[in-house]
Amino acid sequence: MEALYAPFVEACESLRTMKPRQLATQALSLTMVVLSAIMIWKGLMVATYSNSPVVVVLSGSMEPAYYRGDIIFLHMGTTPYRAGDICIFKLGGRDIPIVHRVVKVHEKPSGAVDLLTKGDNNAVDDRGLYSTRSSWVHAEDVVGRAKGYLPYLGMVTIIMNDYPIVKYVLVGTMGLFVLSARE
Repeated sequence: MEALYAPFVEACESLRTMKPRQLATQALSLTMVVLSAIMIWKGLMVATYSNSPVVVVLSGSMEPAYYRGDIIFLHMGTTPYRAGDICIFKLGGRDIPIVHRVVKVHEKPSGAVDLLTKGDNNAVDDRGLYSTRSSWVHAEDVVGRAKGYLPYLGMVTIIMNDYPIVKYVLVGTMGLFVLSARE
C-alpha cells in the first residue's frame, strides 16, 4: 500500500521544498494548459458552427449505430435536414443533449422546419420526450449533426460523472504532478 502513496508523498515533498519562483512558474504552466484546452474548445466551436462540437453518447438508444461511451463530433452547417440524419438536440429544461435519428421532416409554410426523431434501438418515436404542447423538435433546438465518432473513448466521461470521486482524484493528481514537476 505504501508503494501506491509514494508518488503523492514525493510530489508533496517537492512542493514543500520548492522556492516561490519555481512554484509560480509551475502554477503558470498549469494555467497555460487549462487556457490551451479552452482555446482548442472555442476553436472547435468556430470550426463546427456549434456551441457543442463534441458529445458523448450516454445511453444505448442509438445502438447499433452508436454505443454508450462513443464520442460524436458535430457540425451544424446550413444544409437542409433530411430523414436519416443523426442530429443532437437539447429540449427545453434539460441539460443533457439527445442523440437520435430524424425520421420525418415537417416544413411549415413560413419556412420553419420541425423534426420528428427516434432512437434506432427504441420501439417508438420521441414524441413522448418533447414538451406536452409539441409533437416535433424545432430546428433551433438542434445543436448539431453527427459527422464522425470515436468508439468508447467517452467512457472516461461517463465514469467520472457516475463516480465524482474519480474526477476529483484525477484532477487533483494531475494538478499536483504539474505543480511539483521539476524543470
